[in-house]
Amino acid sequence: MGNREDLLEGAKRCLVERGWANTTVRDIAAAAGVSHAAIGYHFGSRERLLVQALLEELDELDSRMAPDGQPATAVDRWQAVLESFSTDKALWTSHLEAIVQAQRNDELRARLAEGQQRARAEMGGSVALAVVLGMMVQSLIDPDSTPTAAEAVAELRELAGPSARAAASVERVAKHT
Repeated sequence: MGNREDLLEGAKRCLVERGWANTTVRDIAAAAGVSHAAIGYHFGSRERLLVQALLEELDELDSRMAPDGQPATAVDRWQAVLESFSTDKALWTSHLEAIVQAQRNDELRARLAEGQQRARAEMGGSVALAVVLGMMVQSLIDPDSTPTAAEAVAELRELAGPSARAAASVERVAKHT
């Protein structure tokens, strides 16, 4: 690997081990085994390197959740994401830190917005994504009380009322005929 790749791998390790806010240029350089000046040369700044590292980590997580490359059902996708909140807790914590940092970093905000658009499509829309993000926060704060994907879907159906439950029943029947 070259310095650029070493820096990305070092930044990924630092994000997981130290988080966004606690990762310094020196930490990344030490983890990569290169001079901290290499960060400026290859990425321009610590922030740009961390943005790239976080996005690559999230892409790798996405690949692990769908290893066969096949699209999953919404419930299966939700289940994989909910499970990742505990198996990849440090990554999701770094993601939340990045969301806060994005309020002062236009490039980071734009890159996170691209990922959010993709996530909306994969998770079932804006409301579904909002629910999943809320569940991420709940999971990070109180992991023992986080509902399963099936429980979350059942709660959403209950909130939607009888007409939504009837439509879901008709949909299930139509799929099996």
